[in-house]
Amino acid sequence: MAKEARKGSIYALVGEIGAGKTAFVRGFAKGFGVDTVSSPTFTIVNEYAGSLPLYHFDVYRINSIRELENTGFEEYFYGDGVTLVEWADMIFEALPANAVLISFERDASLGEDFRRIVVTYDNACA
Repeated sequence: MAKEARKGSIYALVGEIGAGKTAFVRGFAKGFGVDTVSSPTFTIVNEYAGSLPLYHFDVYRINSIRELENTGFEEYFYGDGVTLVEWADMIFEALPANAVLISFERDASLGEDFRRIVVTYDNACA
């Protein structure tokens, strides 16, 4: 997926705590040549230099769209890089319609490490 990402691509990651969102971001970043990724829970966004700029948002602590606006998110979403947003369901109304929705679910009946990942394109967040 990272190899197919283009300038302006936005990936909206949703799922409960521990569902695999940050692990996905780490794998995605490796596809960009970025080896170390940390969760931006307290900083809201981390920037990484890779084959394209990679912007990693964690909006868990965002309480409103107004608060999101204070991060300057539009410069990232409509900039020259690729953006991944954890907890994207909290800011769906701020995401462009072309964002790719990636849902992570755990299913304990299939094992502790099992994750179901569903990728939705075409106005997924509209």
